[in-house]
Amino acid sequence: NSEMFRNQYDTDVTVWSPQGRLHQVEYATEAVNQGFVCLGVRNENFVVLAALKRSPNDLAAHQRKLQKIDNHMGIAMSGLTADGRSLVKYMRTEALNNKYVYNTPIQGSRLVADLADMHQQCTQSYVRRPYGVGLLIATYDQTGAHLYATEPSGNYFEYYAMAIGSRSQTSRTYLEKEFEAHAFAGCSQEELIKHALKALAASLAGDMELDKKSASIAIVGKDVPFQIVENDGIQRYLDMIVVEGEAEVDTEMVIENPVV
Repeated sequence: NSEMFRNQYDTDVTVWSPQGRLHQVEYATEAVNQGFVCLGVRNENFVVLAALKRSPNDLAAHQRKLQKIDNHMGIAMSGLTADGRSLVKYMRTEALNNKYVYNTPIQGSRLVADLADMHQQCTQSYVRRPYGVGLLIATYDQTGAHLYATEPSGNYFEYYAMAIGSRSQTSRTYLEKEFEAHAFAGCSQEELIKHALKALAASLAGDMELDKKSASIAIVGKDVPFQIVENDGIQRYLDMIVVEGEAEVDTEMVIENPVV
């Protein structure tokens, strides 16, 4: 029955298509692309994560897209939040075990590699479906500040800045433009947070505006333990962006209409 399935090669995650594709893994990646946008940006001293807060309706609380793993590490997720929670639980357990056995925080790259291996195992066995969630992992450890992204396929990459989720392309365009200008080098914690919020605002539909109720940010870095900032804590950064925006408009007007 051709109407029941999109094609005959997507009924099981372990079945290759003649084109060399694993359709179920691609569908899981699509679940990430349909999720609410989240992004991360880093420089040599800090990593900032930002995510949109959304609730299913006005009477419900919002889903938490930012989660703390340890004092030096946290994640942002896009896709199936329930899948993300189970991965958060695994990461917290590994971080705790490492601290207990070695008396030191777990190195970010090691935990991310283990996490990606978990993703990969689900693509090679029909017992479990792939995880339908993408994670951005922010960490500041013995080797400095790092930002990683995982995919349902088991791939993982390190980034200077990255955005995932629906309409994340506009956020990535903003981050690429800013990275080309100064690579975020030397940015203070405050400046990095403002870049993250501007990139998040870029992903919103035209009729929506970023406010303290719709955004949450997290920061970790040198002498800064992982912390999530929401509500009133975000408002002062949004106010700064508005003031800077007005100043830029005033400058443009002065340039366009020089006093003779």
